[in-house]
This record gives sequence, structure tokens and C-alpha cells, in this order.
Amino acid sequence: MSENMQDKNGVLVQGHIKIFDPKSQEVYVDKRNAIHYENMSIALAESLANEGAGFIYEMSFGNGGTSVDPTGIITYLTPNSTGTNATLYNQTYTKVVDEKSVNNTDTARNKTETRHVSGTNYTDILVSCLLDYGEPSGQQAFDNATDPENAYVFDELGLRSYSASGTGRLITHVIFHPVQKSLNRLIQIDYTVRVQSLAG
Repeated sequence: MSENMQDKNGVLVQGHIKIFDPKSQEVYVDKRNAIHYENMSIALAESLANEGAGFIYEMSFGNGGTSVDPTGIITYLTPNSTGTNATLYNQTYTKVVDEKSVNNTDTARNKTETRHVSGTNYTDILVSCLLDYGEPSGQQAFDNATDPENAYVFDELGLRSYSASGTGRLITHVIFHPVQKSLNRLIQIDYTVRVQSLAG
């Protein structure tokens, strides 16, 4: 590529996740997440090229991001952010958040939207996902699990891009202290991905 064809700008992608009870407003997790830059670059290119893939499609949940020793000390694993086949450590549940998909059963509460302030060089993608009282099926009645290996004691989640061939690429991954989803609690996830242009 010749010097005069090179664009001196760059793109920074950052993520932030908030997990809370929308009824009581109790916040369980509020932290930044890891971006899988290789998969994100593929997703951005596929989206910009209008290839029918690359856009944020689902939120995946898992329980393999931490280990808890007998004294209650939590050890956090490193987020998976390398390799195009990266995945959660132990995915146990997935929910579609693309409101244009026929597989999204509640488009009012599971959706993506963009937010931009005119004159700024960044745009936020807000991904909203609600785990209602009755989901996932098979969860415990109350949030008093003593087994951190329970399938719905979540300690990791990530966003996946759409792929017509099956499971989409993992584009973000965050690991946090275990949070149990049970029949007696709602859990809302607000996942913000900021795409920012950087002047070179």
C-alpha cells in the first residue's frame, strides 16, 4: 500500500458491562470487559461489506470463568481474546439479542441500539438482555445455590457475532464473580460496546 493511500486513523473498541436486578436496582457486576480484536476486526469488516454477517447476534453465558476454593477465595481466569475459535470456558446458556431475528422471543427487552452524540468521534452500541423469572429452564427456585458449578451460576459472558453456518465468533468476553440466576430474580444485562475513531 502506498504512503498516500494509508489512512492515519485507527479504531478503538471498548466494552463495559452492568448486570443488575431491574426491579430492585441491585447491581451485581459493573466492570469493563475484554475485546477479542481479531474477531472484532472480522465482524466490523463483514458488517461494513454488507455480507449478512458480523453484527452482534447473541449473548452467551457460562460458569467456567472462576474457581472457588473451600475457604471461599475466588480465582479468576483470563478472558479468551485470542484465536478465531475462542469461546467461553463453559457455555451453559445463550440468548438472541438481535431484535430483527425470528429467534428473538422478546424484542422489546432483548435488543441492540446505537447511540451517537453529534460532533463526537465515538458511537456506543448498547446491547440489552433480560433473563426473565422463568428462564433458563431448569434453574433453581431460590438464589441460594451452594455449588458454584451449578449451570446457572454465571461467572462469564460474551457477545457473539452472527454466522449463518452456526455459532458466531466470540467478539467480547468478561469474567466476574459468580451470580446465580434463579426463579425468584430477574437479571438484566446492559452491555455497552464503544467504537471510537482515533486521529493518527
